[in-house]
Amino acid sequence: MVVEAGLADFSLDWILVQERVAEFTRMCTYDRAGYGFSDPGPKPRTYAQINLELHDALRDLGENPPWVLIGHSFGGPVVRHYAAVYPGEVAGLVLMDTVSEEERIPMGDKVRRVRDDATGRAIPPAHELMQDADRPRLEAGGGPSGPGGLEPPFDRLPPEQQRLQLWASSQPALVDAVKSEIDWSPEYMLIMHNVPQAGTLGSRPLIVLTRAKGGFGDNLGVPAAELERERLQTQAQLVKLSVRGRQIIVDAGHNMEIEAPDQVTSAIQAIVAEVRQKTPLSRGRTLELF
Repeated sequence: MVVEAGLADFSLDWILVQERVAEFTRMCTYDRAGYGFSDPGPKPRTYAQINLELHDALRDLGENPPWVLIGHSFGGPVVRHYAAVYPGEVAGLVLMDTVSEEERIPMGDKVRRVRDDATGRAIPPAHELMQDADRPRLEAGGGPSGPGGLEPPFDRLPPEQQRLQLWASSQPALVDAVKSEIDWSPEYMLIMHNVPQAGTLGSRPLIVLTRAKGGFGDNLGVPAAELERERLQTQAQLVKLSVRGRQIIVDAGHNMEIEAPDQVTSAIQAIVAEVRQKTPLSRGRTLELF
């Protein structure tokens, strides 16, 4: 089981879930290149680049697929891409409050779909070796911390993880990595919009975890009630990625790995149980555009 964390989130955010999951299976959390304990990696930070590095890391560690993949927020479309590129290596998925190609999300004082910023650029091929152009332009980090320390819900982490969270959020390479991820994510979201996605995960078991309330304000140029209806609709559409998909509404905020670790663990355990039944799986459709 492998976790792909959200934008500017870290492996250590998953400690509360990882402790619980350890009772029934192994769980790998990691920091993407430029994050936390990981060195900067080749750029641009496309989904293909991220997944090549993850694929290589698992291979080099001697870990054998297939995996259950967990994608949180930004990590959701990343693991969907992994399943498209390495279909034989993915047995099941959990999408946790993931961003959808159809959902409008707050960006500053407005709401936009991530794909609205796409320009139709060709996605460059991933590469394994650092080149001169890949060196990060270092800036001060900017993670989930306020003047007095960590903001909720990160202040619920154990003391050691809180200390590491503050350290990881301050690392100069983080901003460079996040900027590149933000730059290229819209291109993938546009592809996902243009290519029908229903059934792309075949019969792999899938659980979509959705927070109960969006928490939108009325200062975004669109009524909060409209955004909430749209959010719930687009989250429900993600279930159709697999013929064995289902949705669970979680009474928690966006970082439910911290706010609702028991419910997240239960969803993971359900997927693991389905995978262990060894039901023959269809791999879904191949997406050549990825």
